[in-house]
Amino acid sequence: MTGSLFIVTAASGTGKTSLVKQLLAITNDLTVSVSHTTRAPRPGEIDGHHYHFTDVDSFVSAIDDHQFLEHAEVFGNYYGTSEQSVRRQLEAGIDVILEIDWQGALQVKKIFTESTMIFILPPSIDTLRQRLSTRAQDTIEVIEQRLAGAVDEMAQHVHSDYIVINDNFEVALAELKAIIVADRQTLHRQQQRYRGTIADLLNNKAAE
Repeated sequence: MTGSLFIVTAASGTGKTSLVKQLLAITNDLTVSVSHTTRAPRPGEIDGHHYHFTDVDSFVSAIDDHQFLEHAEVFGNYYGTSEQSVRRQLEAGIDVILEIDWQGALQVKKIFTESTMIFILPPSIDTLRQRLSTRAQDTIEVIEQRLAGAVDEMAQHVHSDYIVINDNFEVALAELKAIIVADRQTLHRQQQRYRGTIADLLNNKAAE
């Protein structure tokens, strides 16, 4: 059975990384694709786990070799998703999450038209500003730069299939998992998963 592809996107500081991390901890047969980036690692980040950290020349070479499913430049750094890695996991029947920005999300939707795009929004701009300020990972200049672009980023929610408002973390997490669970019960996936069971049920009816 082929896995499903979920795209989770949001403006910086909305909490998508924390939500995805906890979602993986409570959901079976679900993994997140590890992106490549040219930005420097933040404190505590591990190469190959949080990101595949690389230099600009290597990244550009990978673009030229068409290795990325999507790629974008965000705040002066490059980010990209390995197409081979994603396809390999989907073919193994694993549901895959892409935690990427909206530019990359739209690129992926053109290739994987049946993918599910989920947009995470904050409850207010003030909340977003507070979250960016308290995580202490960026300079004041970067925080202001991210806030300035936040409205344009959030305007892209119109392209998504689902919207989750991250006001209460536990509620947002439950809503995010509900989307995954619902997708696993669709006609197409259940027909794949229970092909034998459905065939037996119909055959028994015919025998009567």
